[in-house]
Amino acid sequence: MDLGLTDRTYLVTGATRGLGFATARELVADGANVVLTGRTEEAAAEAAATLGERALGVVADNSDAQAPARLVAAARERFGRFDGVLISVGGPPPGTAAGNTDDEWRTSFETVFLGAVRFARTAAAELGEGGVIGFVLSGSVYEPIAGLTVSNGLRPGLAGFAKSLADEVGPRGIRVVGVLPGRIATDRMTQLDELSGDPEGSRARNSATIPLRRYGDPAEFGRTAAFLLSPAASYLTGVMVPVDGGARRGF
Repeated sequence: MDLGLTDRTYLVTGATRGLGFATARELVADGANVVLTGRTEEAAAEAAATLGERALGVVADNSDAQAPARLVAAARERFGRFDGVLISVGGPPPGTAAGNTDDEWRTSFETVFLGAVRFARTAAAELGEGGVIGFVLSGSVYEPIAGLTVSNGLRPGLAGFAKSLADEVGPRGIRVVGVLPGRIATDRMTQLDELSGDPEGSRARNSATIPLRRYGDPAEFGRTAAFLLSPAASYLTGVMVPVDGGARRGF
């Protein structure tokens, strides 16, 4: 199946590893150009070098209000066009309602929530018909996850923003989608399993609750995200797509 990605150009934030990198890799494999961001010059350059000449690594922080416009400009300068963005940020710190501090909430709001809103607003202003804005969110959009109270508070709000944005930009031919990873085998998931004090036992118990009885591979998430960003998904907008092995039981 031809996804129609050849020579299109996408921004992927937080893409030096994990789900962002997996998506960038799949986009490049299908012929797209990618501007990927990382927190350090070394990490961004290394990730881009791994993907080859169709990738450009740029240092950027999602909490920097100037970053979105700078990245769109970088995409156009390097590749001559800008077709979409996948807004992916690291997960906020784990914790409980009683345990997470005000500083943790403020920092997470700036990076996870407001940073994503800024990127989406900038993209919406710069994209034309056929453009797409994607958010990497979480299964906590639908159901709270134990020990991730900050994520439980912020991710559903971003999903609501994404749905509102889809209504606003749809008449201009711009799509907005959310991708909701479940338990995907990334460094972040390893960290969460280690919090239990028994990472192997935690993974086994969690896997037993998933119909496919395993954690997902980052490439499985990346392929789904790449499809949703592609012209092949041209009639999908305002949707939240779980990539979780069937862990979410609701319709």
